[in-house]
Amino acid sequence: MARREMRHFGWGDPAHVSHGLPEGAVSLLRARVGLADAPRPPIADVPLPEPAPVDLSGARTQHMARLLRAAGKSYPDLVRMRLGLVEHAPDAVLVPGSVDELRAVLRAGVAVVPFGGGTSVVGGVEALRGSHPAVVSLDLGALDRLVSLDERSHIAVFEPGIQLPAAEGALNARGYTLGHFPQSYEYATVGGCVATRSSGQASTGYGRIDAMVLGLQAVCPAGDVDLVTVPATAAGPDLRELFVGSEGVLGVLTQIALRVRPLPAERRYDGFMFASFEHGCEAFRALEQEGAAPHVARLSDEAETEVTFALAGREGLVADLGARYLRARGVENGCIAICGWEGTLDHVESARAASLSVLRRHGAVALGRSPGRAWSRGRFDGPYLRDDLMDRGVMAETLETATTWTNLHALHRAVGEALREHAPVVMCHVSHLYETGASLYFTFIARQRDGAEIEQWREIKTAACDAIVAAGGTITHHHGVGTDHARWLRHDVSDPGIAALRALKSELDPHGVMNPGKLLA
Repeated sequence: MARREMRHFGWGDPAHVSHGLPEGAVSLLRARVGLADAPRPPIADVPLPEPAPVDLSGARTQHMARLLRAAGKSYPDLVRMRLGLVEHAPDAVLVPGSVDELRAVLRAGVAVVPFGGGTSVVGGVEALRGSHPAVVSLDLGALDRLVSLDERSHIAVFEPGIQLPAAEGALNARGYTLGHFPQSYEYATVGGCVATRSSGQASTGYGRIDAMVLGLQAVCPAGDVDLVTVPATAAGPDLRELFVGSEGVLGVLTQIALRVRPLPAERRYDGFMFASFEHGCEAFRALEQEGAAPHVARLSDEAETEVTFALAGREGLVADLGARYLRARGVENGCIAICGWEGTLDHVESARAASLSVLRRHGAVALGRSPGRAWSRGRFDGPYLRDDLMDRGVMAETLETATTWTNLHALHRAVGEALREHAPVVMCHVSHLYETGASLYFTFIARQRDGAEIEQWREIKTAACDAIVAAGGTITHHHGVGTDHARWLRHDVSDPGIAALRALKSELDPHGVMNPGKLLA
């Protein structure tokens, strides 16, 4: 499959044509946030800093090659691109066709930023040079093969630059699936997902990407690391875990062995309504702890449910039941949930029956398949909607965390209160379940502060992250650290933990060339 690249100023295909915001969403946002009267298109020509010389064979220095790899897709990344205020760009782009070529780049004495799909939303691929004379973007797009598939052991070995649709397509052709579908699925790479400890929308059923990693190979400035592919080991601390989530600061992943599953013959996604977010969370806790959780388990709070109906049209989502029936059941203004089961037809039927038993016990009202189909059709559309909002002068940003079931509502309340001090629309959903707790994924929407867009974002981001730390959540559940979360990392790992990670980086990357400024900034 040909490599897919995104437009520099937003998400997705450069040929993407926006159909605008749904009328219900326009009405809601105009009343609560305010919209610019006319769209504000991004500037056509984005200036870049003059490149420093890079003496490496195959170095690409064309303006567009540098621009497309100057940043990821975070809100501040896109603001800078749209306004033509790009402060950092790679001095050159290198696309190694082999591991030997990759090794040569790491020995060149320049800063190296590994680049996969460019989907980072935390500043993870910003082209920072640190103390080095130049910085290069190491585009891994040519290392894009399914190396092997052990069907007996359910293990697939990939090169890092293969994008998820290509990886999934190669597996599907052999009757298997990775089961990893983050919202960035259309562009993210296998290597990028592993390097950022990604979670997918069906991770409650298939597991996070870190649970799938069975072995890996990496090239570091100090030498190569080859970790044997086995189901488990007691050979000291698990070094696989040190590379999973390392965000390119230790070296470059060159092969990853991942657990795969048989391709499901049946997928079914249903919608449900709960009287409140608290009722829904209790139902989801019971699902997970009683062994009845579906592959996809997504619960929106009241605010997100309202916006979901505005975006999709309430009539389309609940046409089978009608508002009068929902009102009679006490859930008309409650929370929508999507549950999805995957596997053989018999497995889906039995697993769904087990889930329904728990859901009904906790007051869920079934909405049928229509909401599930709507969610499935639009499961990767969120970033396009953010672009449409930015066109209308609106900030739309996300952040995520996780905590224990006991602390979940306190964390939801604390972060929501911190965000509502700055943004008129604050929404949240649960999308990843564990026996001991769950994730919380927040979205906040506010009118952009013209001329101070980045300062406004930083103010809100800081307030929310401070609230997460104070309320006992993790600073990131699946977006990674990058530059945006680096100042709060010590909350998760402690000061001695930071020191240990720095010591590891010093050993594997003694001159600090790998992805400066990220993770351990």
